[in-house]
Amino acid sequence: MDFLLSGVAACGACLFTNPLEVVKTRMQLQGELRAPGTYTRHYRNVFHAFYTIGRVDGLAALQRGLMPALLYQFGFNGIRLGTYGMVETASYIHASDGRVSPLRTTVAGALAGAMAAIASSPIYLVKTHIQAQSAAEIAVGHQYQHQGMFHALTMIHKEHGILGLWRGAISSVPRVMVGSATQLATFSSAKEFFQRLEVFPKDSWLVALSAGMVSSFTVALAMSPFDVASTRLYNQPVGPEGQGLIYKGLLDCLAKIIRSEGFLGVYKGLGACYFRIGPHTILSLLFWNELRQNYARWAQKR
Repeated sequence: MDFLLSGVAACGACLFTNPLEVVKTRMQLQGELRAPGTYTRHYRNVFHAFYTIGRVDGLAALQRGLMPALLYQFGFNGIRLGTYGMVETASYIHASDGRVSPLRTTVAGALAGAMAAIASSPIYLVKTHIQAQSAAEIAVGHQYQHQGMFHALTMIHKEHGILGLWRGAISSVPRVMVGSATQLATFSSAKEFFQRLEVFPKDSWLVALSAGMVSSFTVALAMSPFDVASTRLYNQPVGPEGQGLIYKGLLDCLAKIIRSEGFLGVYKGLGACYFRIGPHTILSLLFWNELRQNYARWAQKR
């Protein structure tokens, strides 16, 4: 039930934040390995990106890749939050004095994230390809021509075999470990902090909301460089053997970005990253916390 509730909570958040994911992906690919000022900026900021995509690709394009995004969120966060929820319920994240241990929450969050990242990598790969697809006049990054999620999975498997579906999985693990550890550690600590302050009624949804808001800021800052690199690695063109034609791996990708685009290149699309990760973190953790509490109350009454 922990896995199911976690997946449903993440899908609920995804319905609201997928347009922000589309914008974030496009902005992270814009000006790939080009020095600032040497390329056309199709997307000047988050709001301009929304306007441009809606005007050129159509309003429906703002929900591009929704099906793989929902499937990814259900699988990824079902595993990640479900595993962490079981660890939390068993009190493994608490120290001997009963308080939340930052070290234990960080380790539990990182390990849960790593497992989820590897398991759900094929869907993330397809999601990135589809969300990057656009009309030629505003295209950024490599343009795959997938006709949908199942077509993409079939073509990748046909051309590069089963392992081709997991291309970039190892490089994405550090991204998810950093993001998951930061998110869940700060959420658990912040929730305990607000509960001890007693500024909200016990078990109020405002506790989870406030903790989610604190968590969202730290996640965006910690995760952004890895998120940019992950988007580039998943979206790069590949050779006949399935090898990346631009980047060899995570470190090579980060080094090339900094060398070509400057240090701030790894924070490209930070505003879009927060506008996507922030609401998604707040909503998914709020839904997750409320669903678990309501299920626990229902189970006690049976």
